[in-house]
Amino acid sequence: MKIGCPKEIKPQEFRVGMTPNAAREAVNAGHSVMIETNAGAGAGFSDADYVAAGAKIIGTAKEIFAAADMIVKVKEPQAVERKMLREGQILFTYLHLAPDPEQTKDLLASGATCIAYETVTDDRGGLPLLAPMSEVAGRLAPQVGAWTLQKANGGRGVLMGGVPGVLPAKVLVIGGGVVGTHAAKISAGMGADVTVLDRSVNRLRYLDDVFGGQFKCAYSDAATTIELARQADMIIGAVLIPGAAAPKLISKAQLKELKPGAALVDVAIDQGGCFETSRATTHRDPIYEVDGIMHYCVANMPGAVARTSTLALGNATMPFMMALANKGWKKACADDKHLLNGLNVHASKLTYEAVGVALGLPTIPAADALKM
Repeated sequence: MKIGCPKEIKPQEFRVGMTPNAAREAVNAGHSVMIETNAGAGAGFSDADYVAAGAKIIGTAKEIFAAADMIVKVKEPQAVERKMLREGQILFTYLHLAPDPEQTKDLLASGATCIAYETVTDDRGGLPLLAPMSEVAGRLAPQVGAWTLQKANGGRGVLMGGVPGVLPAKVLVIGGGVVGTHAAKISAGMGADVTVLDRSVNRLRYLDDVFGGQFKCAYSDAATTIELARQADMIIGAVLIPGAAAPKLISKAQLKELKPGAALVDVAIDQGGCFETSRATTHRDPIYEVDGIMHYCVANMPGAVARTSTLALGNATMPFMMALANKGWKKACADDKHLLNGLNVHASKLTYEAVGVALGLPTIPAADALKM
């Protein structure tokens, strides 16, 4: 198979879809790998690294899209990239379609087979290709939140760990999954007073057993959420419904109940955000203010630590990429129900129900796509 990896073009996105090690694995298995010039530079990988792995360096993304049987990326294809997709081509990347009707429309029109990292599952009920970036984003959230809290950036001017005689910042983490757990660990490590909310009693029990000495846990009903939000200096939104639009947990009307200058860090922004006033921002212009509340809503947070993120993502995606290349997408998905769960679009049909519900579009079962 001809595998192509173009350079990411989303603003301030420095990750790359394939590491040199992944390229070497594919070449050793008999596949042809094409990497766009300087695609890995932002993550610290040179063209020479890819050449040493057996890949070919290609001058433009247009050439890669025209020649490749499978496109491997990090972020969702931008409008100019979507126009280059073609019928029968495999796209393997993060998609986050639920809050993105324009991308969904273009992918359906392309006729390509689109497999989303964020909906691939595993035997434990996890999302193995989302997890490494969730870990990175969770660990970054308190860092960027602490920066947002600084008075010069519009925040309350509160230090996360306080100082002797002065109480630390209060941090509320909404969602006790991968993002929330890592966000809570780092926030607590910075000395903050941390509370995690979740709707799963079993998850809360686990968090309390493992981290009971580091942070507190509470059940996430509406009344408790707003009560704790009123007390918080920082609120980290870490909720996830796989493939679906994120629920809105704090409304615009409720902003007036929060502390002036409080920081909202919305890690769910890729799925539309979990605060009503959230809108996607970039690393170049990451924060904005609504009703005196500071919002940090960068849609590709892990891109800020591109080398760590690329290596972590590459470790997770490589086995699935190799299965797709070695077997073709139909056999690979037929052999692995978890990879099949990653199928979002095929032959101009939407194949992931949560996306269809979010966008009001018809879907077909992913298993039916295998028969097409």
